[in-house]
Amino acid sequence: KIYVLSEINLTDMSTIIMLVLAWKLEAPNMGFFTKEDWLKGMTSLQCDCTERLQGKMDYLRTQLNDATLFRNIYRYAFDFARDKDQRSLDMDTAESMLALLLGRTWPLFPVFHQFLEQSKYKVMNKDQWYNVLEFSRTVHPDLSNYDEDGAWPVMLDEFVEWYKARLAL
Repeated sequence: KIYVLSEINLTDMSTIIMLVLAWKLEAPNMGFFTKEDWLKGMTSLQCDCTERLQGKMDYLRTQLNDATLFRNIYRYAFDFARDKDQRSLDMDTAESMLALLLGRTWPLFPVFHQFLEQSKYKVMNKDQWYNVLEFSRTVHPDLSNYDEDGAWPVMLDEFVEWYKARLAL
C-alpha cells in the first residue's frame, strides 16, 4: 500500500516541513510513502496519531536550523525530487527545490534564479546541486570572496560572470 500526499505548493513554508518529514521517513520518491516507510518514520518520531504528528511540526522545522542536518536534507532533496530513471534534475524541478530550500535564506537566490531562467542549462547534476549549497554558504552576496581559480562547477563560474556583467551596467 502506498500513501500519497496531496499536491504540494513549493512556495508554501509548510512544504519544506513535508520535505523534512519525507527525509525523516527516508521516503525514496516525492509524494509517496510506503506503509513500511510511514510506520518506521512515525515510530522514530514517536507519533502514533495525527495529533502527535502535528505536534512534531515545530521539531521538524528546527531541523532546518542545524547546518549539518540542513545539508543532509538538501542532499536528500536531489535524489528525492529527480526522476528515478535520470541522473540529473530537470531544471524546472531544480529551480523549485532551490526556491524551497534556499529562496528565503540565500540573498543571491533571486539573481541566481534569473540566471538559471535565461541559461542554456536544461538539467542540474548532483555535483552542481551540492555546490550551489556550498556556494550559497561561503560566497558573500557581493562576490568579494569568490575565487575565480576555485573548483566551482562551470555553471557557478558562469553565474558569477553573468552577475558581475549585470552589476557593471
